[in-house]
Amino acid sequence: MDKRTKVITGAGVGVVVLAAGLIVGPRLYADAENSRVDAAPTLTAAAEAGSTAAPAATDGTWTIGEGSFAGYRVDEVLSGNDITVTGRTDEVTGTLTVAEGSLTEATVEVDMASIATDEARRDDYFRGTALQVDTYPTATFELTEPVELEEGATSAQLVGELTIRDVTQPVTVDAQIAASGDAVQVVGSVPVTFADYGVEAPNLGFVSVEDTGAVEFDLRLTAG
Repeated sequence: MDKRTKVITGAGVGVVVLAAGLIVGPRLYADAENSRVDAAPTLTAAAEAGSTAAPAATDGTWTIGEGSFAGYRVDEVLSGNDITVTGRTDEVTGTLTVAEGSLTEATVEVDMASIATDEARRDDYFRGTALQVDTYPTATFELTEPVELEEGATSAQLVGELTIRDVTQPVTVDAQIAASGDAVQVVGSVPVTFADYGVEAPNLGFVSVEDTGAVEFDLRLTAG
């Protein structure tokens, strides 16, 4: 890839192209981008209100199913204006195991090539230069310590290992868990430092990406 191509590709991180910022103005562009940011994952009202089952009632293996998503949240600065960007995918798989009222096992796998924002150029940079999804197509989380579940909707810290680009780091995930009928919902986020996973945050002068971000998820689980 020649130097010109790299610059054009890199400019996709945080801005459509430099011309977009010049045409509408950095402040207006930032406002437009921020208006499209996805909200942080939260428990649905139905799950939170219906979470009255005792922990033992959720014993068994739970499979990540329809309605689940995962992705990232990063902050950028465009000509002095703060922009928040979120990427999402519903290509999330895995299982969680509850035994005697404790979450004992959890494996979550995310198809990184399918994570998308509202801008194709940014996504191309994310999938190619940043994460090299052709070589490292998935990211995974593995629980390493059991978590005791309380009755009703509960907050929990999930201690485990996060693997991105074949680099594994210990993490603590702030999560909320609720059971409603025959379904369980788990939502949360974990802060990440890009350099810990061999990812260099782009800095193109007029736009720069912060060195840290967050991985976010909303898991809808069904028994079996």
